[in-house]
Amino acid sequence: MSQTLIDIANESQPVAGVVSANTFARWLDRILIGCLFALAFCAPHSIAATQAAWALGLLVWAVRFAVRPRPILQRTPVDYALLGFFILTFISALLSYNPEISIGKLRAASLFTIVYLVAENVGTRRMVRLLALTLIASCMINVVYTLGGRAIGRGVMIEELAADSPLRVAGVREGDTVLKAGGEAISNLRELQEQLMADGSSGVPARLRVYRLEFFHEFDLPRHQMMSETSQLGVVRWSRGRDQRAAGFYGHYTTYAEVLQLIGSLALGLFVARRRKLTWPGVLLAVAAAGIAAALLLTVTRASWLSFLLSSGMIVLVGTASRKAALVVALAAVLLIPAGLYVLQQKRQVGFFDRRDNSITWRETVYREGFELLIAKPRHLLVGVGMDSLKRRWREWGMFDEGRLPVGHLHSTPLQIAFERGVPALLMWLALLFLYARMLWRLLARKTSALDWTERGIALGALGGAVGFFTSGLVHYNLGDSEVAMVFYLIMGLALALERFARTVPRTEIT
Repeated sequence: MSQTLIDIANESQPVAGVVSANTFARWLDRILIGCLFALAFCAPHSIAATQAAWALGLLVWAVRFAVRPRPILQRTPVDYALLGFFILTFISALLSYNPEISIGKLRAASLFTIVYLVAENVGTRRMVRLLALTLIASCMINVVYTLGGRAIGRGVMIEELAADSPLRVAGVREGDTVLKAGGEAISNLRELQEQLMADGSSGVPARLRVYRLEFFHEFDLPRHQMMSETSQLGVVRWSRGRDQRAAGFYGHYTTYAEVLQLIGSLALGLFVARRRKLTWPGVLLAVAAAGIAAALLLTVTRASWLSFLLSSGMIVLVGTASRKAALVVALAAVLLIPAGLYVLQQKRQVGFFDRRDNSITWRETVYREGFELLIAKPRHLLVGVGMDSLKRRWREWGMFDEGRLPVGHLHSTPLQIAFERGVPALLMWLALLFLYARMLWRLLARKTSALDWTERGIALGALGGAVGFFTSGLVHYNLGDSEVAMVFYLIMGLALALERFARTVPRTEIT
């Protein structure tokens, strides 16, 4: 792998100018390329590692500018909108109700520089392909972890408790999954008993960590209420827990679902673009797309399901003129929708559009409150209230139903942008998405010889992912999720690099 990166660095001809002959510059090139691959590899797993690769890449890029003659940045079709959006965000932070908080959020807002870090430093078509495949292959690590974990199970799911069970007295109910006892993870009833009996002489209650319908609870079990070891704590029937919503290596299922939607679209785009699908690359891409879709299903995140479905439809309709392919996608949707509804009912006990679902009524409340505050003053319409000012002033503004709802954000990217940064910033963001989608559409409309199948697949996946990102963002604040934003910006950078190659460099590499 290291030799491959060195080869790429040696063959790359960065747009910034002719590569310097000195050894220091060549090592900077290699380190920068290593940062890009580290960024692609870490993005599906860890925010800390991904941001470390991003920060180091920016630093190396800045140093490389100092040692290169006449450094030049290439123009892209999204420059005005992307830079304009950040400038308006910066102004909003300065004029915020709480500038000390909003200015601190500019670090997260500056993640857009990933677009330029990638687009300006990818020197060959081959490197675009390798980065895209690295992102997909890395994502499969957490997909295998998710699917394997679901097959094995986690913790002890209580199916039936005796009426006098000490677990019932402590607060545990049928359907709960006990994940930890005394701070230690458990995988079966014997381990639960051992942990509860381990410090029985201490007199300190045993702490249980329990999963129940999307939430985690802590219960204390007094030692003197425990039954004998042979009583099995009053547990009549149990099984391995498989009811938690999949979150991969992230801390939240929504984050994981949004990332899966973007990377799954990329894998599906590559699969659709490949003509000979019954070859090993086609089979591997099909397995990747199917595995990601399965992991996405286990997140039980409705908006991400729908966005991936729309993304898939866009990819198939744009990527192939075959009626048969369109029919296959429609049939797959017909089969998957009932499966999704079944999983939704089993894991969350709600329907797809269920007025009894607290998450829907919660959104309706914060949408109304956010919109009313947005239009309350001209200042709010122009520059917003400032990023994260809501967390400081929600009581003053009477938000979240006067505190009766969980305090967070507005659960809608367009509304959150307008609320925090002003309507002009929202218009600039929508312009960015429009220009990006138009660029991808025009790239795909070019004559076939302009792109090989992998490049066309990346463009298809980026277009589908953008559609899904916008759609899901209507009910999720996915732009405010740094893990999701980084993957979105990474794919955008790859797409911009492809657009540059298709426009300026004849294709000589044929796959």
